[in-house]
Amino acid sequence: MVVNETEIKVRYQETDQMGVVYHANYLVWFEIGRTHLIEQLGFKYAEMEEEGVVSPVLDIEAKYKQAIRYGQTATVKTWIDYYDGFRVIYGYEIYAEDGTLCVTGKSTHVCVKKSNFRPISIKKHFPEWHEAYLKAVEE
Repeated sequence: MVVNETEIKVRYQETDQMGVVYHANYLVWFEIGRTHLIEQLGFKYAEMEEEGVVSPVLDIEAKYKQAIRYGQTATVKTWIDYYDGFRVIYGYEIYAEDGTLCVTGKSTHVCVKKSNFRPISIKKHFPEWHEAYLKAVEE
């Protein structure tokens, strides 16, 4: 399985009054990790969007285990947890700089035509992505 690792330096504006990362920011970090994984596989969301296709979130979950604080560097690990040619589930783990697992999560996506929000098959419309996703899951 291919796993992308992205480092994020925790910025002041990402924290609450206690200096702890505000929970919604972890979802943003998931997106950053997901985008970097897709780029690691050789693709870009922007190219998909230029073809009139977007990839909305159908479901998202995050489990918080340990706080990350302002000034720390977090590592977001992202991989393809499930793929069937249509639906993609990405897996995430976020670690503090000392290696402590702080957040786990998953997000489920499909591709849809931007014009009508009707689902499309990744396998059919983006065969290169399809092959790369299959390979990334297997490795």
